[in-house]
Amino acid sequence: MKPDLFPEHIRPHLIPRPEGELFYKCLGCGARHSVEKLLYVCPECGAVLMIHNQNQAELHKISGTTWQQIFDYRRMLKIPALKGIYRYHEFIGPIIPLESIIYLGEGHTPVVEASAFLQDKVGLRFFYKNDGQNPSASFKDRGMASALSCIKYLIDQGFVSDVIAVCASTGDTSAAAALYASYLGPLVKSAVLLPNKKVTVQQLSQPLGSGARVFEIPGVFDDCMKIVEQLSSQYPVALLNSKNAWRILGQESYSYEIAQDFDWDMTHKAVVVPIGNAGNISAVMNGFLKFFKAGIINQLPKILGVQSEHADPVYQYYLEPDKTKRIFTPVDTRPSVAQAAMIGNPVSMPRVVAIAEEYNRESGHDNVFFVQVTEQAIMDWQLTANQNGHIACTQGGECLAGLVKARAMDLISVNETAVLDATAHAIKFSEFQDLYFKNQIPRSYHIVPDPDRINLPELISPDNPDLVPSQEKRLGKSEFTQFVQNISTKIAKKMALSPVDP
Repeated sequence: MKPDLFPEHIRPHLIPRPEGELFYKCLGCGARHSVEKLLYVCPECGAVLMIHNQNQAELHKISGTTWQQIFDYRRMLKIPALKGIYRYHEFIGPIIPLESIIYLGEGHTPVVEASAFLQDKVGLRFFYKNDGQNPSASFKDRGMASALSCIKYLIDQGFVSDVIAVCASTGDTSAAAALYASYLGPLVKSAVLLPNKKVTVQQLSQPLGSGARVFEIPGVFDDCMKIVEQLSSQYPVALLNSKNAWRILGQESYSYEIAQDFDWDMTHKAVVVPIGNAGNISAVMNGFLKFFKAGIINQLPKILGVQSEHADPVYQYYLEPDKTKRIFTPVDTRPSVAQAAMIGNPVSMPRVVAIAEEYNRESGHDNVFFVQVTEQAIMDWQLTANQNGHIACTQGGECLAGLVKARAMDLISVNETAVLDATAHAIKFSEFQDLYFKNQIPRSYHIVPDPDRINLPELISPDNPDLVPSQEKRLGKSEFTQFVQNISTKIAKKMALSPVDP
């Protein structure tokens, strides 16, 4: 649809122009720094950064209702740069011109209502937001579209050149980083660090396929992260982990999309998010805060963060009810099927603390909660969801297990509607499904397969071994008819089918 066909009061806002004044703000000492250079931690105190818009108040001069109309009409445009997360350009990267925006099909992933059976089983109306339907099959593409658009902007403006992008990963980050960096090749080259034998085969294949240099490191993700931090502090490389504040900006789009998909009504809504490096839950809260302050949404939805008992530093921190006595202590992770969340020392923990406090304050009551779930519950609920029409990854199973736990604890009421984050596609974690079905999950995961959930293929062979077709040996017409009849009869018997009347 062409801009001149839109209502007159909307036309001036449809195509965003570069404007605003962004700056990094340190969550430690409060220092401000320019965004015209690659920066990941405060040069003065080493704390993590958030990006702020000096001109944010200008956005509030437009009414919330008008913003709703702008975004609703903007979704009808055919401009590639505005098809993805930058539909919300003014709230994500207002200084970036459209020609510097990288769009590979990310964002606006479907919100799918849970099947009637599943909702009845859980006792609550809920939806899955399938972020596994992003280009690299995970939510990380949101942050990478933002981070690489920033790098493209800096290259276009002549601020940087010959960028080497690096990241540590449990799988999803490396896939997204390698994909988006390769799109900007040869201007940008990428390298990823993965914990040896802690990443699924499917996830390992993705950065390799995108041409990244892949280095496997002994240990766990937290060890890889320390090496990447060392590299970024001593060498001119672009860090693409969620320590990069531009990643957080891009992931805020998740909140904006939920708001738009529910027609801007956040009444009695709860958003359930798995926690790994804590960047995603930080972004989700911050996104809703921005829209709430601009009057775009009517209230802040409840936020529920979920962690496995095998990797639960955020949950452990919030066990202390008195915030003045809380002390963050990293944990040693144990094997988890929710591999993307198997992080014991999340770099965005300071963001979680600061944003959650503001979120509760703006809500007027406690509105951010954390629950811990077992590995057994993660795997069982993931399989239950997927055997009832969904494509949830193990982190999506973690969310559903968390929703069930929160419901039992009365943290979520029956009149609320929940939106669960399926952060990646189920195929990425199919190895765990296979191990579960074959009863081969290592004991360290503390998962015992439920026979009722196991689903394995059955080989059906004809009674006569001479009636087995193959590419090398095709059967004659008579033999093939016998083969079809024999196999059909066996399958019908197993399925308890009755013949139709002639």
